[in-house]
Amino acid sequence: MSDSVAPAPVTPSGTIQLAADQLDILRLLAQGFTVETVARRLDMSDRTLRRRVRAIADDLGVDSTIEAIVWAVRHQLI
Repeated sequence: MSDSVAPAPVTPSGTIQLAADQLDILRLLAQGFTVETVARRLDMSDRTLRRRVRAIADDLGVDSTIEAIVWAVRHQLI
């Protein structure tokens, strides 16, 4: 079994589309909640949340959590 994650879907206009649960993660982090708090709110482990955030950043082609958040804000998703 592979740990690879499928890339984020791309709309016909070429923009990346994030799933609702991915946007929830970014929204909560953007609001200033810690990884531990967000993980608890979403009923997952800290490690799982960190992996999910890393996958989101990879899908978006950015290097960090803050860059993923900025990307979502600039695209008016959060």
